[in-house]
Amino acid sequence: MLADDQYENIIVIARKPIGTSNPKLIEKTIDFDSIESFKTNISIDDVYCALGTTIKTAGSQQSFYKVDNTYVVNLGKWCVLNNVKRYLIVSAMGADPKSGIFYNRVKGEMEEAASKLSIAQIQVFRPSLLMGNRTEKRGGEKIAQTVMGLLGFIFVGKLLNYKGIHVDVVARSMITAAKRDVPGFTVYESGEMQKNG
Repeated sequence: MLADDQYENIIVIARKPIGTSNPKLIEKTIDFDSIESFKTNISIDDVYCALGTTIKTAGSQQSFYKVDNTYVVNLGKWCVLNNVKRYLIVSAMGADPKSGIFYNRVKGEMEEAASKLSIAQIQVFRPSLLMGNRTEKRGGEKIAQTVMGLLGFIFVGKLLNYKGIHVDVVARSMITAAKRDVPGFTVYESGEMQKNG
């Protein structure tokens, strides 16, 4: 986004400093428990949401739900109050409010709640296993990334949705989608992002 002329300013609101500086970048560290109190005097067109954690990091299913569902939906409500045109959300492959898998159910319930918000364009991105470096250590994920890197060539055709996807591809897909004028609620599956990324 910093290299793209689409945006004059980029405001990053995060739970901790991101460690990046740029003349276009305005960084705000906030408490997402009180997102409604966040104020800005800049008119905002697009909001990109990549909020997420793990149950291990969160410490409990309840805390995980708060980050991956409540915070995301509340940020969407903030978008409504601030006349944001597009809300772009990173979700997860398999998101389903009726899923028997807790993680997928939380993501599905989040998507369902977000879809009801009064925002002109809501775009949801469902990546499979995210490939790329993380500051947070996730042992099982690192092993899965290694296996996926070795066997990625077998994920073609209908299996493309299950192929690991690099975080850069997801980011590019979101920026490209924001440039399209697609009204309503749209979901992008991982395979579609792979093809276009």
